[in-house]
Amino acid sequence: MNEVTGAPGTSRPGGRTARVREAVLRAAGDAFADKGIGGVDLGEVARRAGVGKTTVYRRWGTVPGLVADMLAEMAESSLPRARTGDLDADLAALASLILATLTDARQGPLFKAVIAAAASDAQTAAALHRFYRVRIDEWSPCVDEAVARGDLPAGTDADEVIRALSAPLYYRFLVSGDPLDEAAAARAAAATAAAARAGAYT
Repeated sequence: MNEVTGAPGTSRPGGRTARVREAVLRAAGDAFADKGIGGVDLGEVARRAGVGKTTVYRRWGTVPGLVADMLAEMAESSLPRARTGDLDADLAALASLILATLTDARQGPLFKAVIAAAASDAQTAAALHRFYRVRIDEWSPCVDEAVARGDLPAGTDADEVIRALSAPLYYRFLVSGDPLDEAAAARAAAATAAAARAGAYT
């Protein structure tokens, strides 16, 4: 599912055009992770990707347009949710995935750059919101399935459970500077499961 239909650079072509898109998105991600989004222009991305500047300008138009396409591709290619049949295991798997992403040497700086840019650019913010909407939609069924099994109260808001698990990890990542490690991920998963069972998200 393409979550940025109609935004620049979001068609899904094949052949050479697909290879150009892949090269440009990879180069853009590297550049944004290195320098932040405000420090990069489309010309630099074209140079890093080894493609013509006019190709990049014609296809994406602006840096926010490129960010939108990059986030769409990341959402589409992210690992699918766990299907363990156990709420605690599913939430632990999600916490581990978030931890791995935020502490990755490339992905961590890239997400910081995108989140920082989203604070002042509406198009980047909208693309970031679409990215997280896709990820919540991917993982919320594990909560719905727990409700169906009787492991969680009826009426539990699956989206809120996923948000609640993610929030303390992003807080450590972006705000507090406290350790972001396996212990923090395990605590976030366990606390979210306990709160959900207690009816906090109904």
